Amino acid sequence: MPLTLKIVIGSTRPGRKGPAVGAWATKAAAAHGGFETELVDLADFDLPLLDETAHPAQQNYEHDHTKRWSAAMAPSDAVVFVTPEYDYFPPAGLVNAVQCLHREWRYKPAGVVSYGGITGGMRSSGQLKLLLGGLGMAAIPQGVSLPFFGEHIGDDGIFDPPEGAGNQATAMLDELVKWADALKSLRA
Repeated sequence: MPLTLKIVIGSTRPGRKGPAVGAWATKAAAAHGGFETELVDLADFDLPLLDETAHPAQQNYEHDHTKRWSAAMAPSDAVVFVTPEYDYFPPAGLVNAVQCLHREWRYKPAGVVSYGGITGGMRSSGQLKLLLGGLGMAAIPQGVSLPFFGEHIGDDGIFDPPEGAGNQATAMLDELVKWADALKSLRA
């Protein structure tokens, strides 16, 4: 059975550019061939701020939106989070979505594709990796950083990555395959 990768668009803000970057990341993952890949748009789940009574580790979800989010993420072997940088941090909606679940993240490797201004979202990526590690994910050091990403989105809305981004994506995906395979027995 092939390894599965979920690529999560982490911005839900109106006018966001995450779908363009997420589409590129999904295309890069499909070309890589190490995973069966699915793009997941966080905006499709309308997750309110931590509204479950029970701790997420119990997986005793009351609300349909949390059940759908759990069902979307649970079967993955690895996850790539596509995140902008808002005020030196990942978006609140992404942090909330990660914290809505617990066991669904355990023993899975995670990569980050970050985008922003001069730093390419690196501060956001670092903060997100701290959170993911606390939830039992193996947040790998390899990732993709896309500085001044807006300059690479055409009038058609398609993201055409800067030179070197493809190499970063390949390095990240290579590592995710290794980690996903190595952690498979722990996820069983």
